[in-house]
Amino acid sequence: MINLKNLLVLVILVCLCFLSHGDTEVNCVFNETCILLCEVQNSFDVIIHWIHQKAGEPRVHSYYNGQDQLGHQDQRFKGRTSMFKDQISRGNASLLLRGVKVQDQGRYECFTSTNKGSKQSFIDLKINAPVSEVSISQEGNRITCSSEGIYPEPELTWSTSPPSNMELQDRPRVQQTEEQLYSISSSLMVSDRDPDLIYSCTVRTQRNQRNQRRATLNKPTSVDGLNTKATIPCCSDVPVSSFTWRFNHSQIILTKTEGETSSRVSEEWRKHVEEVSESGSLTLKDLSSTHEGVYTCEARNKEETIISNIFLRISEGIPVWKVVLGATAAAMIVAISVIKMKKLLCFKQKQNSSFQICCVSTRIAQREQNYNQIQRTQNPSKTTKPPSDKKEMKPLNWTPKNTEQSVPVKPPILILIHDNQTSAKVFKNIEKFLSKGQKEETERIEDEIKITCNKLLQE
Repeated sequence: MINLKNLLVLVILVCLCFLSHGDTEVNCVFNETCILLCEVQNSFDVIIHWIHQKAGEPRVHSYYNGQDQLGHQDQRFKGRTSMFKDQISRGNASLLLRGVKVQDQGRYECFTSTNKGSKQSFIDLKINAPVSEVSISQEGNRITCSSEGIYPEPELTWSTSPPSNMELQDRPRVQQTEEQLYSISSSLMVSDRDPDLIYSCTVRTQRNQRNQRRATLNKPTSVDGLNTKATIPCCSDVPVSSFTWRFNHSQIILTKTEGETSSRVSEEWRKHVEEVSESGSLTLKDLSSTHEGVYTCEARNKEETIISNIFLRISEGIPVWKVVLGATAAAMIVAISVIKMKKLLCFKQKQNSSFQICCVSTRIAQREQNYNQIQRTQNPSKTTKPPSDKKEMKPLNWTPKNTEQSVPVKPPILILIHDNQTSAKVFKNIEKFLSKGQKEETERIEDEIKITCNKLLQE
């Protein structure tokens, strides 16, 4: 009895060894085209039968009498098979199978017969539906990760950056469709105690650990922009090959896929999209309050999908024509002020005269000297500190000819020429100073100011 058991084990091992060495394993991608290789002896009189080794042994494809013979072909393979007819005479009996399905996997027999004899070869076909996309999103304190259209059965794991000691276990929910493809999803309740954590989930198949993809959800951020122009970064630190921008989680703004030289912008956003950088940063223009909200960038490469949610706050910017007009007006004011201030280069006391000539220096180093000179004129015994740039000096007294009353006059402020408001105050004070005298006296004083300042300019 023991010997019989040993003999049975030996027979099983021999069969398994023959199967492992006799069958050729072929892996094909779901819904793509697959080639099952087979050879036949060179001959013009060839018979080829491809049979799926499962219940009923359905006929996949037959070829004899120099043409396809599909009268007994199984309905599941109708319109999906063909052979390389121009190469059969050279020994190629391979089968081309299009749009492979999960139901197509299993053992296939290639039977060939010629006038030289017959031959059988076997192929073990395995179907894979790789993890092509992983979605990750957050609603409140719940983060959900999901993926679908996978074969064989997948698994899902969570991770954080930086690594955390918090419990990240959640039993994934796995479902299978009519096409026998799998979908998987998992949710985590995140804590407010770790707001700086970045969450990632990885989906992989159990058969092939290299068939995996990761999705990362960056921390939400916000940016400020103007209604005239706003730039929103994609917040991806890794190279990306494609990306998609959405507004308020649903409305697609644009999409760029791998290999494309430019982005495809939706019709509604075409007038607002100004530029998209290679890293995915989005520049918008001509915005309104309705464009304020959450902008989502989905950046992708071969291994990972990175999701970034950025809230855009929009404030009113100054229109371009107003900026140009303001700059032009400012330039004109500065130019006029410079021309006028050339007549007010410095301060000096004109000897033997009943009035003083005040000229402002554009050199800040002369400010203290000029002020002290004025103070000594009013009160030679008193020394005071010069005023700050924003304060006016004490008034001077001027007694015009043909009058006995002394008239107080405010001298100009000693400050740099770049302050246009101060420049206006300077001329206002001088005009007030000149208007106190008689007309003839005013004209004479004005002429003397011009002459004296011109002399000072030449010194």
